[in-house]
Amino acid sequence: MSRDVPIHSWPGSYYINSEKRWENGTLSLTRTTVCFVSNQSKESLASFRLSRIVEIKMESSSFIFSTLTVLEEGNVKHWFGSLKPNRVVVYNVLEHFWRERLLSPSSEAQRAEAQPSKGRELISLVAGAQKRLEDTGRVLGHQGEQFDNMMQGLEKIDSDLGVADKLLSELESPSWWPFGKLPWKTQQDAKADDAARAAATASSSAARGSSRNKLITSIPAVLSKGGESDLKPGCLSVLVSSLEVRNTNCQLLHRFERNEIDEIRVHSPYEITVRQRFIGKPDICYRLLSAKMPEALSVLEMQYKKKIEFTSEYTDFKTTPVSSPCDTEGKSWTEGLLQTCQETELPLEVPAGELSQLQVHVFQPSVSQAEAQELKQMLMQLKNLALEAETELERQDEALDVLTSSTDRATMHIEKHTCRMKRLL
Repeated sequence: MSRDVPIHSWPGSYYINSEKRWENGTLSLTRTTVCFVSNQSKESLASFRLSRIVEIKMESSSFIFSTLTVLEEGNVKHWFGSLKPNRVVVYNVLEHFWRERLLSPSSEAQRAEAQPSKGRELISLVAGAQKRLEDTGRVLGHQGEQFDNMMQGLEKIDSDLGVADKLLSELESPSWWPFGKLPWKTQQDAKADDAARAAATASSSAARGSSRNKLITSIPAVLSKGGESDLKPGCLSVLVSSLEVRNTNCQLLHRFERNEIDEIRVHSPYEITVRQRFIGKPDICYRLLSAKMPEALSVLEMQYKKKIEFTSEYTDFKTTPVSSPCDTEGKSWTEGLLQTCQETELPLEVPAGELSQLQVHVFQPSVSQAEAQELKQMLMQLKNLALEAETELERQDEALDVLTSSTDRATMHIEKHTCRMKRLL
């Protein structure tokens, strides 16, 4: 992927300080840079890295015009005006990606001293564990289907026992009462059955709710409901059974239940749209933009395989591994290695054998950033699989409890009906 592919773009104007005039063009944000291209000359009037930004502010030009200013290292100030849809939206997006870059640790400083094959070995181990967990999930799903079939069989038995109860009641009713079972006995039996069903439903719902609300991951995001004119900071939470959209105060804006989501459209590795359709009223649609979106996408692709859709815009990002713009860029591997070697204190005289070992130790790269990102996404998928397996196990535990109680109740009713039939004989 070309690094010039923009994550987001906005029409606006840029103040050329040397010529004391404003130039119309397009402000674009890529994974690592912010640039402004003129509409007339198609030339880049300003281009700087996110890592060089010192401050982003909303100011006024000539005390009248609302502008957005970006202060770059070296005390260079860039003025942007007439931004559409408005400067608040642009500020929220730029500030989010800049802040996430500042909060991210340096990958060069955190490189572990290991063999080049360590990363691939770890990835193969995690892939093996993931395959075993997927096989376990399929077995659990088949077992759950068997439990469901047993529940349906017990429901049919319960229905047949109800018919038998009615027929026995008609046989047992006095000759002076021609309407079957006596009314006060019917009400007492109905109340007892309703109380038993309510208690079983309440206990199963509480247990199911605790497992379905487990959090898989939560990422900061810039979000809007519907269009792009009201992008505001917030967060996206991915749960086992739902997606939650919250504002900066952690107040719930909307909860998408897993079975209610109709479409997740991926515009880029950093931008998605979640939609819930309705008949007779407007759809609920949230657009989310986040520097940490690749972390959530690896989980969303597993949870919503049939509902996720990749747009044509996403094809521009397919040629390189999906990584966060927070990843350290701007220094090549060689530059980072040279800097590491310069900072390493070496003895003045090193024997030939030890020098060769030291060279091997320094020049052998450890787990690369791409491998670390792949491992992180695979671990997120493992977490999702483990939580889904736990949820299925809890559901099957509840089903076993219901099966046990239903079987005991059916056995009791059968014995009761047997005694009633013996009395009739």
